[in-house]
Amino acid sequence: MSEKLKIKISIADRVYPLTVDPSQEEGLRSASRKIDAMIKQFEQNYAVRDKQDVLAMCALQFAAQSEQKQIDKNNLEESTKQKLQELNDLLGDYLENK
Repeated sequence: MSEKLKIKISIADRVYPLTVDPSQEEGLRSASRKIDAMIKQFEQNYAVRDKQDVLAMCALQFAAQSEQKQIDKNNLEESTKQKLQELNDLLGDYLENK
């Protein structure tokens, strides 16, 4: 069993102490930087009075990106299955007529 790391992640000027697996540290720090960058972008582009509103918009944007990736993955899988079926049908027809 690997040792847990105690790290501090800063999001929206607040520090959150976490205990994580070493393999998770880089991903969490990267996510924290992305959230802070998105917060700054929202604050610069929109008249935002409350950090909670900005954080809600960040959460919405990240969730929408995740959902879109899943939709794109499912569409790609379906397209791949269809193309493989068409190829299989062509090969079957070729072998029957040979």
